[in-house]
This record gives sequence, structure tokens and C-alpha cells, in this order.
Amino acid sequence: MQIGCFVALVKRLTAITREVSESINGCELSFHVRQPIDLHRAIAQHTAYQNCFVRLGLQLVPVPAEPKLPDAVFVEDTAVVFDETAIICNIGAPSRRAETQSMATVLSRYRTLKFLKEPGTLDGGDVLQIGHRVFVGSSRRTNRAGIEQLSKLLQPFDYQVEMVEVKDCLHLKSACSYLGNDTILINRAWINAEPFRGFRLIDVAADEPAAANALLIEGVLIMPNSCPKTLALLERQGFQICTVDVSELQKAEGGVTCCTIIFRAD
Repeated sequence: MQIGCFVALVKRLTAITREVSESINGCELSFHVRQPIDLHRAIAQHTAYQNCFVRLGLQLVPVPAEPKLPDAVFVEDTAVVFDETAIICNIGAPSRRAETQSMATVLSRYRTLKFLKEPGTLDGGDVLQIGHRVFVGSSRRTNRAGIEQLSKLLQPFDYQVEMVEVKDCLHLKSACSYLGNDTILINRAWINAEPFRGFRLIDVAADEPAAANALLIEGVLIMPNSCPKTLALLERQGFQICTVDVSELQKAEGGVTCCTIIFRAD
């Protein structure tokens, strides 16, 4: 479906994004073979991605690019925002930790900040919040110390933090996404599905492993256009879907969730 099919579905949601760095070809890679990224195409795709939020009625807060930080467009990893607080991450890749400085400045306008510290590491892409349950991936970028720190910081707000083993992919949300109504889109080959017992699980097409990364905004799923079988499956089940081309960003192990931080500003 075209994004233009939807009109102003969302009120009071804010989406923070950051422009693509001119140095994106120097991005960190853990699982993908390095391929040349077309900078101009990546910028155009990112602009179309931002326009998706605008058309859905979100307040877009674009942050200037960080020219010397190749992965800075992937703002999701810098912080985890809850209604009560924003937690600034200690990103797992040391080369990315400077990204949190400017993001902390932006988020301080909306939330009281808390900070994760060494020896804990945690990427926002490893955090999946479903109500007051917070699933956190134990991955190459997020360690047990980081998960324990997050749990302690969230205890005063009655959140339950649950660890999920991640394998063969970068982040928890590379392998699963919440679709609403106790339903999770999942690639079971990449994570341990046991913590999601009790949820309805929808498996991605076997030959579309990256399709599990989707972004739910008030009943509309934003998904990459590179997974037609999974898209068809979800559409048959009644989901409303906006597709975007993020092929250049996917070369940097990105997806549709990692280029934004979305929260209610009021």
C-alpha cells in the first residue's frame, strides 16, 4: 500500500530522526558482508522514510547529521524512551558511543535522563517494550550487565525486564517486532522464542529473514518493501501496511525501527 493511503492517524507522537552521515560507508558491521552504500540514494530513502511519519501525523524532529559518525542515522540505539524517563545507552560498539551526546541533549527537552555505564553495554535496538514488559536481547552489542542496569533503573516504574537470547543477527528487533493485540512478528532462527510464550507468533517467510523488523504506529505497520511474501501474509491477516525502500540502509545492518525514536511528548 502507498503511504498516502493513510491520513493523520497519530496525535501527540514525536519521531526523532537524524540525517544520514556522509561517512556511512565506514559503518560498523557484525553480520553483513560490506557492500558499497550509495550515499545519495541512502539520503533519498531516509527522506522518504521521514515523510512517512509526517503523513501519518507524527511530529518529526530531525537532528543534523554527524559527519564523522558513520552509524549516527541509527538513532534507536542511543536511547530507550519510556513515559517516565529516557535512558541513554552505553552503545555496544565503542566507535558509536559519541552518538549519545547530541541525542541526550535532544531528549532532555522531553524526559528526565538516566545513563547506563560501564561495564554495561546496551543498544536500543535490543529493547522491545510491550506495555510494562520490556524484552531485552542478549546480543553482541548488549551484555548482561547492561540488562541488569536497565532493570534497576526501571524498577521504580514497575517495568518487568526479561532477557532474550539473540543469535545470528545484530539486535533483538532484527528478529522480532510487536504488531499489537498480543501478536509478534518473528524469525525464530535468530532468537530464542521461549520468552514470548503466550503471545501469538507470526513467522516471517523463510527466505525473508530480515522481514521481522517492522514498526507499528497506531495500527499501521511500516515495513521494508524487500519482503513481498511476508507482506502478503500480513495483508491477508488484515494488517494495514506502509512499505518503504531502505535497501541502502539495510547494507549498514539498518532497518525500519532503528532510524527513529518514537514516543509521546506530553
